[in-house]
Amino acid sequence: MFKPISTSDHDRYDQACDQAIAMCDGNMRSAIKALLLVNEYLEAEVEELQAMSPNSAPILSKAKGAA
Repeated sequence: MFKPISTSDHDRYDQACDQAIAMCDGNMRSAIKALLLVNEYLEAEVEELQAMSPNSAPILSKAKGAA
């Protein structure tokens, strides 16, 4: 179920976005690509950790390109 984000979360997300864009010299496309790569890496790491856990539930993978 969708839960609306609080104002403090919204501010935190805005700050994180600003920081990511600044780290990419103001290039928003590069910031988005970097965040997508990090997310992909973290998803692979979660899958690897779940595979090592004997009691883990299988991951329901999303279709590639679905956002």
